[in-house]
Amino acid sequence: MNSLLLPVPPQFSFQECLWFLDRNYDDCLHEVRENSVLKLLSVNEKPSLVEIKRLDEYLQIEVILGEIDEEKICHFVSEWFDLERDLIPFYQLLAFDEDLKYMVSDYHGLRLLGIPDLFEALCWSIIGQQINLSFAYKLKRRLTETYGEKQTYQNTDFYLFPKAEIIASLAVEELKNMQFSTRKAEYLIEIARHFSEGLLSKTMLESLSTDEAIKKLVAIRGIGEWTANYALMKSLKRLECVTYGDVGLYNALNSLKNFPKKPLRKDLDTFFEAFKDWEAYTVFYLWRSLAVKNKAIQ
Repeated sequence: MNSLLLPVPPQFSFQECLWFLDRNYDDCLHEVRENSVLKLLSVNEKPSLVEIKRLDEYLQIEVILGEIDEEKICHFVSEWFDLERDLIPFYQLLAFDEDLKYMVSDYHGLRLLGIPDLFEALCWSIIGQQINLSFAYKLKRRLTETYGEKQTYQNTDFYLFPKAEIIASLAVEELKNMQFSTRKAEYLIEIARHFSEGLLSKTMLESLSTDEAIKKLVAIRGIGEWTANYALMKSLKRLECVTYGDVGLYNALNSLKNFPKKPLRKDLDTFFEAFKDWEAYTVFYLWRSLAVKNKAIQ
């Protein structure tokens, strides 16, 4: 077993991040334990199982199985936990808002937990459209366990999200048999074909402005404004993205700011003006506010 050390920045709470990764949802792509998280990574096109723990001012990454490439593994973990970000400017903005300033202390060190794989981020956002999170996680598990690569460690199976070329080769009926709607099945296959045929990639979007990236994404069937903003926020860490139309966001604003359940776009834009360049983090912390942490697991 090989151990890598990745320095962590100030304003980083591994426990806050672990709790958000769990939240009692059945995520098939990582396993949260008491003080660590295990995840199967794709490293140089080969699976690599890692366990991540906090060790003083570092994240300790134990490579349990598979390919060892320190640079790529550390890059993935850094991107996943958004470790390159200085959160002080964001916390300064929160401190000016009477209704949200409690977040600075209550959620201190929580990072915008990403989905570095753009294909996975887009698929996940489509899977979650118009259904509750619990069912979305069930669909994701069925898809991943059927078509994703697997490694077994200590009698537990760990999976990689299915590759685009595999999803692209499926028939709609195969996904419908997993309880995907016809439209969602079509959307997933269509997006997978864009990736497998080289029509879309993370590298392509990284070279575009956020507005240009959104336009490119929404031109694809099945991707609307919410999906595009979610994927750019989670995969490319475009912090100016707002998930307009997001029920969770609207519920949080209703609870904390007394917004109507369906706020006007102009009112949302006015609110987010106070958090310019930190809109995505504001959305993420508002999502966090919806979940009450059990004190027994803090």
